[in-house]
Amino acid sequence: MISRRDVLKGMGAAGLSAAGFTLAAPALSQGLIKTTFTTSWIPEGPNLFAYVARDKGFWKKAGLDVSVARGSGSGAAAQAVSAGTFDFGMAATPTVIVQAAKKLPITCIGQINYDALMGIGLLAASPIKRPKDLEGKKLGASVTSGEYPFLPLYAEKAGFDLAKVQMVQLDGKVRERSLMEKQVDAASAFATSTIPSLAPLGTDVRFMLFRDAGIEFYGQSLTTQPQRLEKDPNLCAALVEGAMEAIRFTMTNFDEAVDIFLKANSEVAMSSTGKEYARIGLGLTNLTNLVPEVKEHGFGYADPKKVATMADLVVKYAAGDGATRPDVETLFTNKFVGKITLSADELAAAEKNAAAFRKYVS
Repeated sequence: MISRRDVLKGMGAAGLSAAGFTLAAPALSQGLIKTTFTTSWIPEGPNLFAYVARDKGFWKKAGLDVSVARGSGSGAAAQAVSAGTFDFGMAATPTVIVQAAKKLPITCIGQINYDALMGIGLLAASPIKRPKDLEGKKLGASVTSGEYPFLPLYAEKAGFDLAKVQMVQLDGKVRERSLMEKQVDAASAFATSTIPSLAPLGTDVRFMLFRDAGIEFYGQSLTTQPQRLEKDPNLCAALVEGAMEAIRFTMTNFDEAVDIFLKANSEVAMSSTGKEYARIGLGLTNLTNLVPEVKEHGFGYADPKKVATMADLVVKYAAGDGATRPDVETLFTNKFVGKITLSADELAAAEKNAAAFRKYVS
């Protein structure tokens, strides 16, 4: 854990100054450094770590007083961070690449999770058993949702004609309800949002995931502006390390992490399904972190080859006219990650905690 003294003195052996950064850590004599952070969506599994980092004290131990604001979508969150409205934030990794391809100033300073779990949500009893069966059916989708631009790629990879699918444009806030009430036959969505919303209500849902067609995208990334990365590397390091400590905690102290989240979000806690919503969302998120990147390199590490492949796909299918492929070596940095790891016992505990949630995406 980075102490406040570490933030003040710089990263020392971590070698940030040697890597060419100009250290500009703010003085801490007057207390914690105040900084701002936006999640990418309403309180849910993928952003649960932020409430743990704040309320369990991981960011405080790193010398930070972090204000956490809830988001309204990855695109809006990425734009708000790039504009400096928030110092830091999180957004779906493909969405961050889209914004960078449009020349917005944003950079990824750590991976939060490693599978976006994009896909097509179906009621368990649906006669749609394979992607080809979507032809002739109603597919609900929201144009502002992060997976939407990749539907043509999914159709190409999974072997069905998207032109033969009846697209029904839906607001993201009613997408799950539309599926549950059978207003649509299927819904394009993120499993980490749809399953926790419907499963606690007794609505069994299954997903045809994009990854099963060979489309692999990382989940959420921690983000900031390149200028902040250059001028305040110690602040970035503290934010990342507190976040990674919290992510490890959610994987090894699952029930306590859920309790912290519910205390921080009373509207979720008051719901009759709120606790199960939180548990399923966190369980699915934690599943995506049981990957070689974390096991071999520590929390937050982004595989350069994988992000390069993601960048190619994003620019081709989602970035739009006039976009250019961003320099992934600049867009993604591993300078602040890898310090937080799982011991053998912690890994075993994390795998045990996550096992019950595999049924939703297997």
